[in-house]
Amino acid sequence: MPREGFYRRIKELEHETLEMSEMVCDAIGRSVEALKNLDAEAARQVVANDAQVDKKRWQLEDRCVDLIATQQPVASDLREIIATLSIVRDLERIGDYAEGIGKIVLMHGHEPLVRPLTYLPVMAEKAVGMLRRSLEAFVQRDAKAARLICDEDDDVDRLYDQAYHDLIGHMIKDPSVITRATYLIWAAHNIERIADRATNIAESVVYLVTGTPTELNVSKY
Repeated sequence: MPREGFYRRIKELEHETLEMSEMVCDAIGRSVEALKNLDAEAARQVVANDAQVDKKRWQLEDRCVDLIATQQPVASDLREIIATLSIVRDLERIGDYAEGIGKIVLMHGHEPLVRPLTYLPVMAEKAVGMLRRSLEAFVQRDAKAARLICDEDDDVDRLYDQAYHDLIGHMIKDPSVITRATYLIWAAHNIERIADRATNIAESVVYLVTGTPTELNVSKY
């Protein structure tokens, strides 16, 4: 295949990876909204839609493997494919975390929330922002922007700690809410892991640009 054809297929992979990122961003927003409103029907839709995210992952992975097998790329060309493979896998896991929040809504049932969601929507907004910026860095091949994302991960970690301790406090005061509070802790943990995966994507961008594996997901507090 001429180089022009190879790079065209790389750009197609990039475009479809961005489409997949929008799928998971939408799933995150819908899952948190479903939890906020205890909307079982919306939660079921999030769970059902995760199959499309999974399908997209396997399609993109197959195309990456095909490019490696047929083109035997080297150096920066190979890094393009390896980075895309890594990003796609992280996006699929992010979709799983959104699906997990949907399942939490279904387990929670119709009982009222222990407390109005305060930390979780803010956490989700920050995590989605990190994810979008990590994909922007991927498109722009901007290692500097990618490195900055680890700082935002610390903010999400702090919010998770606050939510965790707040909910533990509710459990201590009223043991009857333990199950419902635990569901919210699980949901907060899923969002915290989404932010971690966004940082993983940023690490893939740094690797793509520099050729050097870099650990960014190290807490500073």
